[in-house]
Amino acid sequence: MTELPPLSAETLWGIIQGEIPDETVNRLLWDCLGYRYDPDTRQWDAAAVHSDWSDRYPEPPDFIGSRPATVQLTRSIPPEDKQLLKEQLGFTGYKVGELNPTLTRRATAANWLLSYMRQQGIER
Repeated sequence: MTELPPLSAETLWGIIQGEIPDETVNRLLWDCLGYRYDPDTRQWDAAAVHSDWSDRYPEPPDFIGSRPATVQLTRSIPPEDKQLLKEQLGFTGYKVGELNPTLTRRATAANWLLSYMRQQGIER
């Protein structure tokens, strides 16, 4: 697996604008959630994943391709962090003509990552 980009404002904008591949977006989320891939066994280890996630997803879900996984991701963002994309990045949303499920899921992923960064004290 290739190295993940750093958690930064630039990376979040790359997610929102579709410049970062779906697989990389998923891998960033998986990493932050605690999923670890063991190349020796070729299996995912969810020992460090909170039971809210590991019970439902013993293997990491495809957040870009799966509505249920993205709904759970949305629900896991604390209420006070729901507007971080707007408040911290100035993201005003997508235009109606460009809106599609993939872009919506990417915005959710970016908002979740921004919330994670705030909770972990990671500078953007």
